[in-house]
Amino acid sequence: MDFGYSEKVKQLQERVSDFMEREIVPRDKEWHQLTEAGTFPPAFCEDIKAKAKSEGLWNFFLPDLPEDAPGQGLTNLEYAPLAEIMGRIYWSPEMFNCNAPDTGNMEVFHMFGTPEQKDAYLKPLLEGEIRSAFCMTEPEVASSDATNVQTRIEKDGNEYVINGRKWFITNAEHPNLGVMIVMGKTDPSAETHRQQSQVLVHPNTPGVSIRRNLPVMHHISPEGHCEVVFDNVRVPTSNIIAEEGDGFMIAQARLGPGRIHHCMRTIGQCEVALELMIERGLNRNTFGKRTIDHDTVREAVALSRQEIDMARLLVLRAAWMIDTEGPRAARMEVSKIKVVAARLQTTVVNRAMQVFGAMGLTPDTPLSYLWTWGRALQFIDGPDEVHLRTIARSLVRNHEKNGLSAVMPHFYRVSKDFDEGL
Repeated sequence: MDFGYSEKVKQLQERVSDFMEREIVPRDKEWHQLTEAGTFPPAFCEDIKAKAKSEGLWNFFLPDLPEDAPGQGLTNLEYAPLAEIMGRIYWSPEMFNCNAPDTGNMEVFHMFGTPEQKDAYLKPLLEGEIRSAFCMTEPEVASSDATNVQTRIEKDGNEYVINGRKWFITNAEHPNLGVMIVMGKTDPSAETHRQQSQVLVHPNTPGVSIRRNLPVMHHISPEGHCEVVFDNVRVPTSNIIAEEGDGFMIAQARLGPGRIHHCMRTIGQCEVALELMIERGLNRNTFGKRTIDHDTVREAVALSRQEIDMARLLVLRAAWMIDTEGPRAARMEVSKIKVVAARLQTTVVNRAMQVFGAMGLTPDTPLSYLWTWGRALQFIDGPDEVHLRTIARSLVRNHEKNGLSAVMPHFYRVSKDFDEGL
């Protein structure tokens, strides 16, 4: 494994960093002021997107990018350091057309879409002309197990009729929302993992209604994390993705890369928190000396540096495994970093908030928002407990198959033989 960045990636890092500093950082305050006032999206965002697109800083995330699509698709390993840079500012990934859930949805269309579906949705998504939503999570069931979904998708002639309730649906209130991918059950009597299907729904279809934009830890995202009801929504049977019963398989294929993209961006947000922690410590005096000179603060800085670097290596390993062996083989590695990155963000940001004092709780710094997002990330794309279960199950299965290592201390073998003799 070689995790050194290629010259191509190093140049892209410089170009993305320069673009962020030039076009995005100066507008960050304005973006927050406008969105908090209910204005979305800020008009200047479209200008920034046009500049990024014209400079080739577009669609980094898709390794097998269609030839006629703008931008340059990268491997997951190449994409990781760029996602880290973009992740430093909450709204910047969209400026490069590398934002969730669109990236995952584009991968679904790319892998499973028909030519007609690709023309209708993949192309405009790659161009940045529309946004999309992925509707899987439901309020009545534990959606961490995708087989639990209760939304019904029933065939009626040449149409599907959809009934159900979804929530935490990102982009549901985005004014450019062009398509929703809805997961539900087409055959409850089938084998457990073949009951689900995914269909395409235009947001203006009769029967689709947004009930509320759910605040996350009292923060309201302008694009929405909404509760959406589907009441006898009718769509053509041609709107199905792949085949009936493929819904669970599609979800698993989609979620792997999407999870690691969140983790890549989290590394960048943790770097922001660490830099702010040091800067605050250098410019604040407590008990007769700089805050940074107190042992407890220096320990917080040192631990944060170590933990961020370890998490970055785990992200790169998971990305490398997806590239070389595929998402299925990398499943345990993705689960590892999904847990580590979310917990890392709350830990590092919490330390920075302590160093800042009460200011760290206010909108005068991005820390309170970053902490909130880290806490939410412990649920997004599967709660920590599910990923820990995946890791443990894989380890136990491997141990049961292979037994003890050949290199095992003698005293344990003696003790084990003694116990068996009893």
